[in-house]
Amino acid sequence: MARRILLVRHGQTEWSLTGRHTGRTDVPLLEAGRAQAKAVGERLHRPPFDGLPGAEVRTSPLSRAAETCELAGFGERATAWDALAEWDYGDVEGLTSDEVARRRGGDWLIWRDGVTGGESLAELSERADTVVAWARATAPDGDAVLFAHGHILRAVAARWLGESVRFAARLALSPAAISILGWAYGEPALERWNDTGHL
Repeated sequence: MARRILLVRHGQTEWSLTGRHTGRTDVPLLEAGRAQAKAVGERLHRPPFDGLPGAEVRTSPLSRAAETCELAGFGERATAWDALAEWDYGDVEGLTSDEVARRRGGDWLIWRDGVTGGESLAELSERADTVVAWARATAPDGDAVLFAHGHILRAVAARWLGESVRFAARLALSPAAISILGWAYGEPALERWNDTGHL
């Protein structure tokens, strides 16, 4: 069972900068995003993390997460895992929330209303549960480090805590942020969230 799970969101892309839903479109990191990824690596290679020796490292196969992992100095240790790919946004891919709301003729919240033509909230929750189950049963007794995307990492955190995937709406997550899931009194806990102190 993993002692703790470090979640690292990929660095800034053009679409994340403008608020466009970036699911399976393979948008590359901006230069600023590459600098953020290097800053993540510097942070994770200093105390108290010290490079997380022995940690199991997994990354989304999408290039923005894989490159963040590589630039942070964990690429050689990482295994690409489809379970960490971003939410398949279907018909809202590439659109901002305001654009989707206008097209749908009113208020829209992805964590409440979901998407069409892509992955349902239930499917996203099931995928997040796969990650949580792996961390609880398969990961070595030590740390796990996951390089991925804003919405899938928020979903993993919600499900780690035993909450509905919709709870992820309350967990804002910035590019290149570090978060830690762990334990308190034997129960799953949030140890750190949306930490961007290295930036």
